[in-house]
Amino acid sequence: MKNQSQSPFSVAGKLINMQSPVLNLLSYIFFFILGLTFGIILCFHYKSFSFNLQLTNGQVSISTSQSLQEQSPQLKFSSPPPNMNNTSKSESLKSPTLMHEMSDEELLWRASMVPKIQEFPFKRVPKVAFMFLTKGPVILAPLWEKFFKGHEGLYSIYVHSDPSFNGSEPEGSVFHGRRIPSKVVQWGHVNMIEAERRLLANALLDFSNQHFVLLSESCIPLHNFSTIYSYITNSAHNFVEAYDLRGPVGRGRYSHRMSPTIKLDQWRKGSQWFEINRKLAIEVISDKTYFPVFQNYCNGSCYADEHYLPTFVNVKFGERNSNRTLTWVDWSRGGPHPAKFIRTDITSEFLEKLRSGRSCEYNGKKTNVCFLFARKFTYNALDRLLRFAPQVMQFNK
Repeated sequence: MKNQSQSPFSVAGKLINMQSPVLNLLSYIFFFILGLTFGIILCFHYKSFSFNLQLTNGQVSISTSQSLQEQSPQLKFSSPPPNMNNTSKSESLKSPTLMHEMSDEELLWRASMVPKIQEFPFKRVPKVAFMFLTKGPVILAPLWEKFFKGHEGLYSIYVHSDPSFNGSEPEGSVFHGRRIPSKVVQWGHVNMIEAERRLLANALLDFSNQHFVLLSESCIPLHNFSTIYSYITNSAHNFVEAYDLRGPVGRGRYSHRMSPTIKLDQWRKGSQWFEINRKLAIEVISDKTYFPVFQNYCNGSCYADEHYLPTFVNVKFGERNSNRTLTWVDWSRGGPHPAKFIRTDITSEFLEKLRSGRSCEYNGKKTNVCFLFARKFTYNALDRLLRFAPQVMQFNK
């Protein structure tokens, strides 16, 4: 019969042909697993070695080298600006650590930068920067502690003290860690303006600071925080005292060498204690036209702190200035310095008079709230100031 005459070899061939799909599938699986295993081994291998292909004179050479992390020495970079390594929401725009190693030139340059996009990419509450220009500590700090209490996030504090001062405030104080890199300041010298610009520049690094108040260690607040914050942030004007004064202590301090940059009829006098907005603060620290004139020619009987800012604001930004200061001082006793106030001078009646004893203009309307701060108060007046503050200045509201 026909089927019985088939050879054993032909029968085996048919069996192999019948099983070929199964063998093909198994072979595919085998090579897939083999390739996957090889790829994993190769990945681990490349963590430690890499191939370098070089084409030289038409010949390709292949060499292996260890990873850069193992091969190269550790690179040292200068520290990035503080708080700039976290870019979530407002973190990248928060104020840096106050102590830094920037020169004045670099500090002023950094502080002069202005964002082109006016809208902030995060929810921002405008802050008032309280800048203290001192010889040593803020001697009336306990009074200011009561003033600031409960209003965190609405203010910033900066202290410029003499470099020789080595004291520090306790960790719980609002003044702890608020000193900026400082230089020597001499009364009546142009380096006092340099210190003011240094304070402004450090405060401008925090984009949330929108208003800037210059104070001394002998200054006190005359109202509670809410009143002062509202008064400053809602004002349509800056508060730089500037007036034209004939005589030896006014126009008599003008030097004709300042011309033609500054003319005699532009010369102004005023208190150094100011309150200005962010726009004007940037202009002050960026000024390379008028300030160099004061550096070169305002010396001797010319006191830069009484003339630079009043003159600069009068020439450039007079239309947005109130021409008055928010800090009360008493010059009635005569002499080169205002009167000091000791413990026995502090009464409720005296403080009330400072708070509302004058008439002035605020946003086009008459008001009896003309001064927000006062000086010069000595340390021994502190206990009576602390006693009257809750009642007269309403610090508890």
